[in-house]
Amino acid sequence: MSKELDTPRDMLVMQELQLLLAEKRAALSTLRTGIAIFAFPLSVLSVLIATSKSYELHTVLHWLVPLLLLNLALLGLAVYLVTHALRRLQHYNRLIDELKRKHTRLAQLLA
Repeated sequence: MSKELDTPRDMLVMQELQLLLAEKRAALSTLRTGIAIFAFPLSVLSVLIATSKSYELHTVLHWLVPLLLLNLALLGLAVYLVTHALRRLQHYNRLIDELKRKHTRLAQLLA
């Protein structure tokens, strides 16, 4: 490491940055999971619409209603995960920017 990062304070700042970056990766993973969960109900509904000529709606209604409710719940979960992850990403980006403003060496490393 360079001499500018040898003080305990600098090492603490680097560790804080590493923690923030790890949390940011976790938020990105949550975002990826939310997008995947969002895609699943859409693909199920696409298959149902594509095969709708193969069945009578009133005969499969007892299967269709719970499936649609489950898809609605999955869509709600996906929206929650995506919005929560985006908020966390914004928060961690603000904290990283704040660290970069306070520590010029860090700003040079992350430029």
